[in-house]
Amino acid sequence: MRVRRFVTGALGGAALVLSSFGVVTTAAGSAVADPCGFFETGSDAYYHHCTSDGSRVVIKVEVAWAPDYERCVAPGKTWLGSSSKIDGAHYVGRTC
Repeated sequence: MRVRRFVTGALGGAALVLSSFGVVTTAAGSAVADPCGFFETGSDAYYHHCTSDGSRVVIKVEVAWAPDYERCVAPGKTWLGSSSKIDGAHYVGRTC
């Protein structure tokens, strides 16, 4: 009986914690869907330039088995390639 009460209490506590994360996730759902900067989906790699001023920026794209390269990106989401080929991307500190 004591074990069942402990397990039930632990599961209830875990459900409470997870549901509170769900509320936070729902409130920030659009930001989580397309975060700023580099992100990957199951098969694709993207860079999301978040700005309201319309600026274009230079990013460095890190490629798995080829030389890295720089690319000018506009505001919004830019497809970089397959997530198996792209290791990352970051802003280099200048506009284009």
